[in-house]
Amino acid sequence: MNNNNKVTNDIDAIPSLVQSKRQIDRYNLDIDAQAILVASRLMAAGAKLGHASEIHFSRFGLSTGRYRLLADLEDNEGEELPSQLAEHLGVTRATVTGLIDILERDGLVSRRSSSDDGRQRSVILTEEGAKKLREMAPEHFARLEAMVGLLNIEERSVFLDLLGRVTQGISALTGELGSETKGKHQ
Repeated sequence: MNNNNKVTNDIDAIPSLVQSKRQIDRYNLDIDAQAILVASRLMAAGAKLGHASEIHFSRFGLSTGRYRLLADLEDNEGEELPSQLAEHLGVTRATVTGLIDILERDGLVSRRSSSDDGRQRSVILTEEGAKKLREMAPEHFARLEAMVGLLNIEERSVFLDLLGRVTQGISALTGELGSETKGKHQ
């Protein structure tokens, strides 16, 4: 199999519109097959992006989560409370604690009494952590730019708008379906 077939096969492995329609018909649902196709492909792209992100950050001795924590500290003058980090990153305090422990072990962050409230412990971006971010920035941002390089400026603007709207709908996977949605699909 040549590389062109591999790309085609990867695309074929993601549900097609025909497959989506067949599944919807099988369960006798009143659902838009194209919406299912878009959602399925978005979920597959998200999984691929998550995997690629971990490979990317491993080049720098980091994970996606550790990078995000360092970048958030840098954006907030190099000092935050763990609760603030958890809120900004959208993860639990336990997850943040694990990330901090590894970054502290690697000398990229430290903990100290908060400058705002001495009873609390802040996380501090060390000079070594700031140096890591500076050193990786050229390659990191060049790769991000290359990832969307096939899109022109107008397409990127439209994509950002669409992505924002789709992101608002993510709660449909994790939360309760609204009463109007339940009624529509029953």
